[in-house]
Amino acid sequence: MPEHEADGQLATPTHEVRDFLHRRREQIAQRWADEPLFRTVFTVSRDEAVEAGKAVVDALAQVADSDRVEDPDAAGFSGVREQLARMGAARSRAGLSNTQVSSELAALRPPVENMLAADLEQAPPEHLRACSTALTVLMGTLRLVAMQTALSEWQALSDRQRMQLLEVATPVIRLWDGIVAVPLIGTLDSARSQVVMETLLNAVVDQHARFAILDITGVPTVDSLVAQHLMKTVAAARLMGAECIVSGIRPAIAQTMVHLGLDLDVLTRASLSDALGYALHQLGADIVNPGAGQR
Repeated sequence: MPEHEADGQLATPTHEVRDFLHRRREQIAQRWADEPLFRTVFTVSRDEAVEAGKAVVDALAQVADSDRVEDPDAAGFSGVREQLARMGAARSRAGLSNTQVSSELAALRPPVENMLAADLEQAPPEHLRACSTALTVLMGTLRLVAMQTALSEWQALSDRQRMQLLEVATPVIRLWDGIVAVPLIGTLDSARSQVVMETLLNAVVDQHARFAILDITGVPTVDSLVAQHLMKTVAAARLMGAECIVSGIRPAIAQTMVHLGLDLDVLTRASLSDALGYALHQLGADIVNPGAGQR
């Protein structure tokens, strides 16, 4: 039966929903614990899933109490955002698409609506409809909050993975005592260029390198911003006491750098082997071909 306000009138729809959520907290959490979104995320024990469900019900009740059932920024949702993100991310890692996760969130609504209808069976039809609408809006907002939070979590994970891939795709090779090289393959953009600079400078420090070779033989082309990044990398290496040699510049890249009017005060060699040979010569470690001069 519906609750009554102090003046004897029926409670407002949102407050009716609030009271219902408080009253049926345990039953709702028990039902949700059997739904895929909870069951497949909280696998240690069913009690864990039930407790997670209770936390969500409490959040919904708090939002209903504030009469902000349509507001995803309502204070009541703040306490469960991290939990919702963890649930959404777990389902995504299990191979579910955003649409499938959204469907699992939508599946939480029917059990609650059925309980509300049973509780308000004797209430006036208009009041029942108003309360059902308020609950529907509230559950829809929960779904929106969960998806927004999960998408933010997925984006953060994607950014971290992208940075890790950039670092893996930018290896630093120790060619000789005092000589390190970064062979680049594929397209260079601003983000990767920044990783190249950081990786190379860190290697100069770690290896006490006197020469750093930046080989771009495998880079088909660069834009103006990337070309400027490369020049800045060369300058930064010099500031740290290492001579930077750029090898493998393609004709198209050379033309780009000339057209841009960039400072071309940079040591270049046609290939990585030429750059290594120069660095070795500067270190007094010339390579001698044992077969030279033999017939």
